[in-house]
Amino acid sequence: MSFDQVLQSIVDQGKGVLGAVLMGGDGIAIASAQPQAASGHVDISTAGVEFERILAEVDKASDAIGGGPVSELVVTLASLTLIFSVVEDDVMMVVALAPDGNLGKARYLIRRNLVRIRQEL
Repeated sequence: MSFDQVLQSIVDQGKGVLGAVLMGGDGIAIASAQPQAASGHVDISTAGVEFERILAEVDKASDAIGGGPVSELVVTLASLTLIFSVVEDDVMMVVALAPDGNLGKARYLIRRNLVRIRQEL
């Protein structure tokens, strides 16, 4: 299964998922997916790049308290929720969710598909 197919399955199966992107540590998208009937465009790649500094700071704070590396971070904004999931040291998945979307199911779909993505890397 290709990266695009894995991401598309997350988008298709998750209620309210606005899009998903797999990106390298440099901020360049490796693969992405959006709903078939996308009513609005969410630039998830840009969100990943912009929030990368925050993720690095959270990682430092986690090290300071002995919590280990960050594996997932959820940022809830007024118009969407962003789920950042670390795939490998230099690869991250970002999933955007509508305010009325199912966060629990989106997180489940991400965790379930991380194995497939890691196998493809």
